[in-house]
Amino acid sequence: MESVLEATINEWHASVNDADLRRSAQVVGDPIVVLGPKGAGPITPGQFAEWVERSGITLRPRSWHPVSERLMVVEEDATWPGSGTATRVATVFRVADGKVTAALRLPDLRQALELAHICREMAATE
Repeated sequence: MESVLEATINEWHASVNDADLRRSAQVVGDPIVVLGPKGAGPITPGQFAEWVERSGITLRPRSWHPVSERLMVVEEDATWPGSGTATRVATVFRVADGKVTAALRLPDLRQALELAHICREMAATE
C-alpha cells in the first residue's frame, strides 16, 4: 500500500509532468521551499505553478529513497523543452499534511541523500 508520502510525491510528479498548473499549485504547501540551479527559498503555490509553466520541465522518477516519515529522495531523469537527452538529478522532498512543502533539486543522488540526512537530523533536534 502506498504511503501518504509516496502518494503526495507521485501527485507532485504527475502535476508537474502534465504541466497542470492548478494541480501543481494545489499539491504544494504555502509556502514551498525550493532549491535548484537558479536559487533557493520559499515561494507561494502560485509562483510554483508559474515555474512549472516557465520551465517546461519533466521529471521521471527512477529510484526512491525513504529518509523519514516526512522526507524522501527521488532520483529522476529531467528533461526540458528542446533538450535532446535526459539529465539525471535527485530531489529531496518534504511532505506535511498531504502537501509537498519542500522540493530541493540537486545534481546527483549522493548530494541529495546527504542533504536529506542533515535535514532529518535537524528536525530531530528541534
